[in-house]
Amino acid sequence: MNKAFTRETDSDHDDEEGLALPPLPPGGKNYITPAGYKRLRDELLELIDNERPKIVEIVHWAASNGDRSENGDYHYGKKRLREIDRRIRFLTKRLEIAEVVDPSLHHGNDQIFFGATVTYAEESGVERTVTIYGIDEADNGQGQVSWISPIARTLIKARTGDVLRLASPAGAVEIEVLRVEYPAPAEK
Repeated sequence: MNKAFTRETDSDHDDEEGLALPPLPPGGKNYITPAGYKRLRDELLELIDNERPKIVEIVHWAASNGDRSENGDYHYGKKRLREIDRRIRFLTKRLEIAEVVDPSLHHGNDQIFFGATVTYAEESGVERTVTIYGIDEADNGQGQVSWISPIARTLIKARTGDVLRLASPAGAVEIEVLRVEYPAPAEK
């Protein structure tokens, strides 16, 4: 059958999206900071308003050139459109269920909640600092952890001075909360 009359599906590529970010816990909220929400929303609008229309124009131009079977611009454009549409669907779903939480509301508090920057010491004496963010915005390389990560789940609701047991692949490790900080509220 001619390839032009077959339906191309996204199903074999949908699994790739799941590898990028962990799924939300069932029935859980998608907690996110205002800055993280803005980044996701800006990316969505960029895809819808700029990138997708440019690719549609390229695909239209490539299709008008005639034979599509060996037309690289057409095939690449169609593939890129599927990627963009998949990302648009993903971002739309994530933003629909987003629960925006402003960490600065807890400024001055010593109890750990979403958005806290926590310094803790392991029993070996090593000090680590992590900031608890949403799963769509956490960057482990920057010392940011998702609120569903084991370290964040161990730390949440603890206070400065608390000694906690963190389950790790090497076994349970004791950690002590040394410092809890939140960003200062924005001046209005």
